[in-house]
Amino acid sequence: MLFPNVIFMLWFHLVSAASIISRSNPYSLNSRSYTLGPKTDLVISNKVISPDGFARSATLAGGTFPGPIITARKGEHFDINVVNRLTDNEMLLSTSVHWHGIRQNGTNYADGVSFVTQCPIAQNHSFLHSFEARNQAGTFWYHSHYSVQQCDGLRGGFIIYDPEDPLSYLYDVDDETTVITLADWYHTVAPVLGHIIGTNAFSILINGLGRYPGGPLSDLAVVSIEYGKRYRLRLIAMSCDPTFTFSIDNHNLTVIEADGELTQPLLVDSLPILAGQRYSVVLVANQPVDNYWIRALPNTPGLNNFNNNQNSAILRYNGAPVAEPTTNQTTSTNPLSESNLHALINPGAPGIPEYGKADINLQLVVSLNTGVYSVNGTPYIPPTVPVLLQILSGARHATDLLPTGSVYILGANKVVELTMPAVSAAGPHPIHLHGHSFDVVQSAGSSSFNYVNPVRRDVVSNGLPGEQMVIRWVTDNSGPWFLHCHIDWHLDAYVSRALTLSAAVI
Repeated sequence: MLFPNVIFMLWFHLVSAASIISRSNPYSLNSRSYTLGPKTDLVISNKVISPDGFARSATLAGGTFPGPIITARKGEHFDINVVNRLTDNEMLLSTSVHWHGIRQNGTNYADGVSFVTQCPIAQNHSFLHSFEARNQAGTFWYHSHYSVQQCDGLRGGFIIYDPEDPLSYLYDVDDETTVITLADWYHTVAPVLGHIIGTNAFSILINGLGRYPGGPLSDLAVVSIEYGKRYRLRLIAMSCDPTFTFSIDNHNLTVIEADGELTQPLLVDSLPILAGQRYSVVLVANQPVDNYWIRALPNTPGLNNFNNNQNSAILRYNGAPVAEPTTNQTTSTNPLSESNLHALINPGAPGIPEYGKADINLQLVVSLNTGVYSVNGTPYIPPTVPVLLQILSGARHATDLLPTGSVYILGANKVVELTMPAVSAAGPHPIHLHGHSFDVVQSAGSSSFNYVNPVRRDVVSNGLPGEQMVIRWVTDNSGPWFLHCHIDWHLDAYVSRALTLSAAVI
């Protein structure tokens, strides 16, 4: 029986001034979304929307972008029935939904990853995801995990509230109105863009609204707050590609959570947030009653500016005029550095606190050779049958599921240390591990190691050329688990295999 071992999959693909009257309606933080409970249908369908002023058909959960926020209290059981009602032939007609950050301990089949834990859900069919988020609370999200479908709009927030949150003394307001989503948006359907190397976003949407270069002064999201109150803002980078630099003019932010894991409070004035990452930050409404710019600057060529107030939303104090802000961005003097974050609960990386002294020490090196990307010299060939199904059928041994060098079988309850140097192209790459949170014992760009109290999370940057990241975790959750770059264009299983970065089942 294979399940006493833990199996992971790494799957990369490289396709690689003056105040004016605001056109922004006084929306709540997530006006185009609504909330669903832990037992619900989640209908996936097509609809024409124009979040940045450009109308296009999109693939949506619940008919909105972002999709409805799924909320629960810590300890509640989830029964989410994903229903496929897709009809637009220009986009993918099958689907799957992954619950990002939920460890699925004992319910690997509910992870929602096409060709790893399940077949895609066909048109007019459904799949019931029944699972518990054991001892988990925090900021998560859901998205399509079928090719590049997420980039056509299937993304939404997923929040588990802890009634006994040990950091609740720091904030007054924490509900669906304090969820802030950051997303890239495209005017061309994803199946077309997936065949283009170097695809860039057309616009950035904050809570589902934004503007594109040369476009109309379309509505921007408005965040309404009351002077004197403290707000837990839950930031979700549900992007297909960009890394954002997030800030709010004239306001500091206190980081208290990274990827569903509480951190020791840390004061910053800006923070980088990569695709798939989440942060909770506390904002104290202590500035003069006015309007202030919320900024999410992407690292996207041609889009990394605030011309026409793109990449922006509005923070509006109650009593402020309905007008766009006149505040100016100042140089950040206290940006977030990941190595300054420390886990609040049970800090400390597992195993012997020395580099290379884990039970299992892995190094995954991504290389480029004549247009072919490989990990440790092995390019990826995707399975035709989901890995979990092959394992459960007993028809094949795990090491036969993918080419030699792509499968890593790890014994149960072992400490694993993974080192991944930066990729030479299209970085930084956000590396996500399914089924586990990990301790970041060396953050990209740092020369030191921290085994005492590193940040714990599930998405980490592997840095820029010359840098590396090192993470540790324990193999305490059996099943096939995906380890991959969270830039969707690098995950696309339908581009030329010559552009495959690689994959490994661990």
